Amino acid sequence: MGVLTFLVDTTATCNQNIVGVFFFPGDAFGEQQQTEMAQNSPEMCEMQLNGVSELMDLLHIDVDADVVDDRPGREDALYSRNVLRKQRHWEKQLAAKKSKRKEEKQRRKLNREQESGASTEHQFTKRVMKAITKERLAEAQSTGLKLCIDLSMTDCMSDKEISRLAGQLRRLYGSNKKATRPFHLFLTDLREDSRLYRECIRMNEGFLNYMMDITEESCLDLFPAETVVYLTPDAEEALETVDADKVYVLGGLVDESIQKKLSFSRARQLSVHTARLPIDEYMVKKTNEKNFHSKILAVNQVFDILLTFCDTGSWTEALQTWFPLGKGYVVAPQITLRK
Repeated sequence: MGVLTFLVDTTATCNQNIVGVFFFPGDAFGEQQQTEMAQNSPEMCEMQLNGVSELMDLLHIDVDADVVDDRPGREDALYSRNVLRKQRHWEKQLAAKKSKRKEEKQRRKLNREQESGASTEHQFTKRVMKAITKERLAEAQSTGLKLCIDLSMTDCMSDKEISRLAGQLRRLYGSNKKATRPFHLFLTDLREDSRLYRECIRMNEGFLNYMMDITEESCLDLFPAETVVYLTPDAEEALETVDADKVYVLGGLVDESIQKKLSFSRARQLSVHTARLPIDEYMVKKTNEKNFHSKILAVNQVFDILLTFCDTGSWTEALQTWFPLGKGYVVAPQITLRK
């Protein structure tokens, strides 16, 4: 066992000064100390020997002993480091996920802009976009395709059906606002004292400011009968194209009681030309559990199909995009894109 020893200056008269520190392996200390003490005067050695020996005993340090850090809180410190390491790892993962979500959101936004024909080089503020939309709708009221929503059949509808129709009119107007080439819209036969008028004001914020013509007159009061084409699912003739010289009419009707041929009867009453969407020409029935198949669409769904057809010139794309899957029809697989 090694010994760490302090060398004391024993020649001082009154004070014992430490002049060096030495490490002596084994018992080497005894021989070295005796040699140095022998060189001093016998009197001084005899006077200081006992005090030096006691001091040496006090200064002996066991350098081979293992040092154990048993300070309180050490385990807590180790635990804290593990927690911090895990927390940093979790924060990195969270930051990566946020970055990925942001990139995905930007990618979807870019795809929407490309699909709608919007320029990706220019980013417009909401105020600018609102001004552009207003300008498009104003131009449509001068030069756009004309479409009327015939609201003369609301008296035979329940309050629930009236509310649903008000919601469909809101969605229809929203689609027209987003269109690159919007229609000039007319709400005909809409009386201010009617349930539908009150429901539209209640449900649709800013309804009275919609950029469309709202009138109590019928479509025949506004346009010549020979220019009117009434779209009804019960018509025999399929609509092949949308003509700028024609005025198209949709029956504003929500019929949960399935009263057949209401819109067709209305068209016969007006003595105007009728047509239907070319569903039979481009779509086929699809087998489903309920064996349910219907060609009756909501007024906003028919409008979305017309908008897409006017933009793309393809009935296949328009029907495939907007015809509800729950109606039991799909685009025929053998039909290619047709115009």
